[in-house]
Amino acid sequence: MRPSTPPSTAASRSASPNASPGGRSGARSFVSETFPGESRGPVGRYFWTTAFAGALLLAAPAAARDSDPYTRALAAGYKAAFLCSDLFNAGQTVEQVERDDLQRTYTSLEPLIPELKADIDREAKTVSVAFDETLPPRVAAWRPHLGCAQLSIGADPASTSLLPRLSVNPAIDRSDRLPWPNGDRNATARPDGDAKALGKAIEAAFDRRTYGQGSETTAVLILQDGKIVAERYRGDFDMHTSQRTWSVAKSISATLIGAAVQQGLIDIDAPAPIPEWRTPGDPRAAITTDQLLRMASGLHSDHAGNRTDALYFGGTAVTEQAVAWPIEAAPGTRWRYANNDTLLAIRGLRAVLEGEEKLAFPFTDLLWKIGMTRTVPETDWRGNFILSSQVWTTARDLARLGLIYLNDGVWNQERILPAGWGAYVSRHAAAQPPAGGYGYGAGFWTFPRDSGLPQDAYIGRGNRGQYLVIVPSRDIVIVRRGYDGPGTGFDLDAFTRDTLAALE
Repeated sequence: MRPSTPPSTAASRSASPNASPGGRSGARSFVSETFPGESRGPVGRYFWTTAFAGALLLAAPAAARDSDPYTRALAAGYKAAFLCSDLFNAGQTVEQVERDDLQRTYTSLEPLIPELKADIDREAKTVSVAFDETLPPRVAAWRPHLGCAQLSIGADPASTSLLPRLSVNPAIDRSDRLPWPNGDRNATARPDGDAKALGKAIEAAFDRRTYGQGSETTAVLILQDGKIVAERYRGDFDMHTSQRTWSVAKSISATLIGAAVQQGLIDIDAPAPIPEWRTPGDPRAAITTDQLLRMASGLHSDHAGNRTDALYFGGTAVTEQAVAWPIEAAPGTRWRYANNDTLLAIRGLRAVLEGEEKLAFPFTDLLWKIGMTRTVPETDWRGNFILSSQVWTTARDLARLGLIYLNDGVWNQERILPAGWGAYVSRHAAAQPPAGGYGYGAGFWTFPRDSGLPQDAYIGRGNRGQYLVIVPSRDIVIVRRGYDGPGTGFDLDAFTRDTLAALE
């Protein structure tokens, strides 16, 4: 990953403007930075922040002062988490984060985010956000390979030293000198098809109009016959700039489970090995890993869909939140989109691993093997991977994920996924989303049957316009990254049709 480059002027250490490339703008944002050589340290930051927290909150606009404490805590956690991950995983600037990840987001949090002060310590690689005059700030702290983890609401900032870390920190070759797809040398080729039509579709993907009014594309990459035949980035992005995957992480999770199945660690048709469900008489003990991957657990949750705020922004752990919900439908009989199902599948995988493998397995047994060296799956403060959403990766790394499926699970002559795993993750079970729309397999979506797109295609889909399209019959992978906001969207079906037509 690229290191962040600290600004060189004193002015850059004060509040940053909140302008955006799409003409968007927002309220001013309170940000202060501590650079290497002048770190206050976590305890010092706590006393410094609490000394001024009351004054900052009194000076803040009514939205921040009048909101309830828990909503403020979530907004502070959101700001700390995204600043930490975007700065230290992706090497983005504060200005980039403010105009993209901190805007056009959850309507309940967005008005509060600009008014809560962020304290960035670049030496300690932490971000602290004050939100309450009686409680410590919300803190996110970065670790090598594992990215940023949030402390719980009310936690002492000094406890960042207790966050889980890989006990080994191997030097991963992220240079461009290795040949594609293990590295980035000799990655491109001329498209087999109409290059002009393909170029026109790529151009339109960035115009914020053709494929969705107000859409905000940051990257498009097209893979054909194993080579990159089209690739474009927004002006402030490049091939090594990562973004949060949001729910494309669920497709990464399904792939990781496939690696575990190949090694005999998981039986997808057996009860999921969730330790918290092992008490005799617990009916959840019968739920299988397959049902979890297919969003068919039958578990209740407070929000259907992708709202897991307590975990994503509140500092709650997977083993506190996701494991606690009761059954409300017979497993396997109902489809209900839920982050918890994916989190539980990965919780079960962690339970069957031992020692260092609990943290190392995603890297050593999947990501690093297939060249996804700029992909950072993050954990909660207890060491559980938040693999329903919280992964930072690049467009090229997502293309590599698609490529292992085109290769039927084989990479460098090594079988990493079971034969036919792509057919498994794209196959529908009985429990499906409402008729007429997208179908769901196991961690991947499928296009509507009347879309006119190849029936063997399957998709990783994430919030704000993250897409990975795999088309085995055409040997094509399509990646689109973006920052689409509420009320806007990118027409993936139309873009996929135009891309495939250009490559006929």
